Amino acid sequence: MERKYFGTDGIRGRVGEGAITPDFMLRLGYAAGKVLGRISKAKHHRRPRILIGKDTRVSGYMFEAALQAGLINAGVDVALLGPMPTPAIAYLTRTFHAGAGIVISASHNPYHDNGIKFFSAEGTKLPDEVELEIEAALELPMETSDDLGRAYRVDDAAARYIEFCKASTPWGFSLEGLKIVLDCANGATYHVAPMVFRELGAEVSVIGAGPDGLNINLDCGSTKPQQLQRAVVKRGADLGIAFDGDGDRVLFVDANGELVDGDQLLYIIAMHQHKFLGGCSGVVGTLMSNYGFELALRENKIPFERAKVGDRHVLEKMSANQWKLGGESSGHIICADASTTGDGIIAALQVLRGLCEFDEPLHQLKSRMTMFPQHMINVQLAHRDGVLDHTDVKAIVVDAERRLADSGRVLLRPSGTEPLIRVMVEGRDSVLVEQLAKDISSVVERIGNN
Repeated sequence: MERKYFGTDGIRGRVGEGAITPDFMLRLGYAAGKVLGRISKAKHHRRPRILIGKDTRVSGYMFEAALQAGLINAGVDVALLGPMPTPAIAYLTRTFHAGAGIVISASHNPYHDNGIKFFSAEGTKLPDEVELEIEAALELPMETSDDLGRAYRVDDAAARYIEFCKASTPWGFSLEGLKIVLDCANGATYHVAPMVFRELGAEVSVIGAGPDGLNINLDCGSTKPQQLQRAVVKRGADLGIAFDGDGDRVLFVDANGELVDGDQLLYIIAMHQHKFLGGCSGVVGTLMSNYGFELALRENKIPFERAKVGDRHVLEKMSANQWKLGGESSGHIICADASTTGDGIIAALQVLRGLCEFDEPLHQLKSRMTMFPQHMINVQLAHRDGVLDHTDVKAIVVDAERRLADSGRVLLRPSGTEPLIRVMVEGRDSVLVEQLAKDISSVVERIGNN
């Protein structure tokens, strides 16, 4: 059955358009309440309860109320968490033994977008069949339950999550003496992240912690780290940490103001596990993970595999391999021994554990891994059919791989939403990498526009 509303990461779009409207959210709340409520009741034999959390977008109030009304009408109790990071909702869903958790967020997108993500009772993404069942239930008429649900606010949600994050580090772990600048993207981590790092002993200064409903991700956070880079240098900090709007991504900035991306952070975590925690079973990256990251892990005999882009695919491969670490260069890092989903704060703490136990500054530790230059070109096409299988395209890719030898790779990836193919080349020689990307792109463009 083809999906109508759910994408790879829930439902997302511009507020007021398509499914991102109050009337749709009312119906979605009802449909989710009927489906998830039935599953929860069969498992727990009591009135079902669903948690709702959100980021700091102004439209979150509207959608929270609409979802709440729909769920209550379906006979489901609702626990309102208020502004909380996405991974916090996954955790609290588990600890409350709730039937499901709902996140109102558009992650790293600007304020005029919003969306809905669901977590199962186990704090994981909903199975495909359950999402499809909810979509089917959206077509049913709403009928008021004879036993209406009730709503209440969880006043200590932030405190619970703060303690959970701190507990992901060993007893006695301290950040005392470390000077950190946090960028909370004017998003969902604004009131929890500073407390976590301060309570662990760090000297913390904060930017991007004044949400007004409109400034989430605006020139700040992990997608726009320039402000943080300047602040770290100006304040003489040891490092900076940038989250995105819903707190499931993290990037670092070293003392020199240089950005440290998700591949480099994953490398530090993996090497810390390898040296101090009895070994790293393996790491899952994506098709876009830097080739230098792959080689650095290989040199240390740490298994590495690539998944398709997207945390759902990363998690699936982690589960299939029974590995506990994976993520993307964007900073979406999954430490499965501590959390069921990508968690910016948890991942940041694991990186800081590595810095403390290696007893090296961030800029020195990251230099153990050589990042390869990458060059990407988005080739707009009249059509994509048969382009990747064309003889000329295959031939130039083979030639490029021969010239790169074992020191690089070529990736051609069709966009899932636009008529274009992304041509990416990476290798040790930046000049060669750029030239090969241009050569391949010209052939792809010729074939796709004929």
